[in-house]
Amino acid sequence: MMRLALSCVTLGLALSTSTAGDWPQFRGPAGSGVADDQKPPVKFGPKENLAWKVAVPPGASSPIVVGDKLILTAFEGDKLFTICYATADGKELWRADAGAKQIEAFHPIHGSPAASTPASDGKSVVSYFGSCGLICYDLAGKELWRFELPTAVTNNEFGTGVSPVLADGLVLLARDLSKDSAVYAVDLATGSQKWKTDRKSFTSYSTPLVWADGDAKVLAVPGARTLTGYDLKTGKELWSLDKMSAVACTTPVAYKGALVYSGWAPGGADFKMPTFEEMLKAAGDEQLGHITKAGAAKTMFKDFFDNNDPDKDGKITRGEWDLNLKALAGGENRAVALKPGAKPELAWSYAKGLPYVPSPIVYRDRFYLFKDGPQMTCLDAATGKPVYEGERVKAGPMVYASPVAANGHLYLAGLDGTVAVVVAGEDAPDVVHSVKLAEPVRATPALAHDTLYVRSDKFLYAFRAAK
Repeated sequence: MMRLALSCVTLGLALSTSTAGDWPQFRGPAGSGVADDQKPPVKFGPKENLAWKVAVPPGASSPIVVGDKLILTAFEGDKLFTICYATADGKELWRADAGAKQIEAFHPIHGSPAASTPASDGKSVVSYFGSCGLICYDLAGKELWRFELPTAVTNNEFGTGVSPVLADGLVLLARDLSKDSAVYAVDLATGSQKWKTDRKSFTSYSTPLVWADGDAKVLAVPGARTLTGYDLKTGKELWSLDKMSAVACTTPVAYKGALVYSGWAPGGADFKMPTFEEMLKAAGDEQLGHITKAGAAKTMFKDFFDNNDPDKDGKITRGEWDLNLKALAGGENRAVALKPGAKPELAWSYAKGLPYVPSPIVYRDRFYLFKDGPQMTCLDAATGKPVYEGERVKAGPMVYASPVAANGHLYLAGLDGTVAVVVAGEDAPDVVHSVKLAEPVRATPALAHDTLYVRSDKFLYAFRAAK
């Protein structure tokens, strides 16, 4: 029932040695989604400002860009790969097999075992696969080390989606699973474990943020119903904010010292889950007393029958459905801003128009939320007061990719293949360009070296203006 997240401006924090203009991790520099020193094209498409287009294997990870190299992960022929392409022409430079002994269970439509975006410090690249753990390569594709982890088991078998982040010589990984959840810090140079902190949270998909809280460096980790801060050096839990969404898919961002986060999941006050009786009726299975796969195909959960049938007996019973309702109970859907401090206090809270999978973005003092519909909401990042709410934009009805921004524009990608450009800073979303690619786009685009890189389900596109 829950969609996998395929799914952080950290001021003054040197997270990598990547060169200027690079896009070194999920959502780019410091995970912010912002590259305001870049000038990607505003108008683009298959016949406009297309530098190159190459076929890529399946996968949902976003591309990263390090110098003249673009790197992503992929799943092909029952193998997991890290693949490197030349940014000049899209030529494949190398691919490395992760050598996974077992592939994690994942949703065949909405998930992928290659959903986690790599991260780079400009000298090496680290990939994470829920199937086998962390692997570090040099930029020529030579394996430097691996940190093996047991094959991930996630709630409802959706598969993993969290990406690693790099900071202060550490590889940081938040691994929330159906059991044995933990946060890891691994030495980037050697692959040895620096610290590990166990967590009570069940399956989450959010990539954490390294937050500069005054003089302290805090790893902010979203989880089920919580947002928790850990000391970056030791892994000690510093604080925890409760009453958050029951499922965590989005990445926090930082804004002028504050920490801003938005979480949404089914089961909250604005999206009540149907009871078992309501599901039976919608499926037309009242006489049977259980939900069949054919019946579920008539409901909004048609793609998620197998995920909600844990014993794989071809029927969803009352007990199985109630377990899902219990897992989603108690969550509170809201966006919050936390003031810096030893125990952060709320600066503001907001509860409308919240996205499920796409992370929010702070750009030029405004906080943007982009959700299915497609709808955009814009808040004043300092106060949380709405600039506009729930405005429809021409951008595709379902959204997995997170917004990115550069040069006064927001770039939005929809699951139907639509990529739209919205002018930032307006009192209503002004779409100045929209193009529909032939394939779905579920990966967050990358903005690097004045180029917009878009990974669809079949191709990798590089859009840049001719000089």
